[in-house]
Amino acid sequence: MTTKAAVEEKEPMNEETKEAKAEGKAPAKKSGDISSKLQKILETIEQLTVLELAQLVKALEEKFGVSAQAAVAVSAVGGAAAAGAGAGAGEEKTTFQVILVNAGSTKIQVIKEIRTVTSLGLKEAKDLVEAAPKVVKDNASKEEAAKIKATLEAAGAKVEIK
Repeated sequence: MTTKAAVEEKEPMNEETKEAKAEGKAPAKKSGDISSKLQKILETIEQLTVLELAQLVKALEEKFGVSAQAAVAVSAVGGAAAAGAGAGAGEEKTTFQVILVNAGSTKIQVIKEIRTVTSLGLKEAKDLVEAAPKVVKDNASKEEAAKIKATLEAAGAKVEIK
């Protein structure tokens, strides 16, 4: 007996399961399906607002060095590579990387300019400058890349565009 009625005979429905079924949703997992620790985490997450969930995702990405958009980015890059392979080699490059090679002798001024062109915080801008060579802006248009390079070089930095 593998019918739906047979399954329902094995698992009697409680009120929560009946409500979920009536709403067309899958019934919630029993606490026996996952550990009690994970069950508590799920219950806590259910109570978060959308803003709090967004902050949680960002914190997890920073903590573990991962991206929630990784799968999307990989498929987008794969699609772009396939499209680029079919195109001719005569096409002009449209996006550029602005790379800070070194800050020069006016590190503080370069940090200030990094903050204005990237909207990074003070600590992040300082870390970027101290870790040079480092990408300042990725996927910048030709004009934007040239503007950023001019701004940073005026502050005393050495910059490359690739």
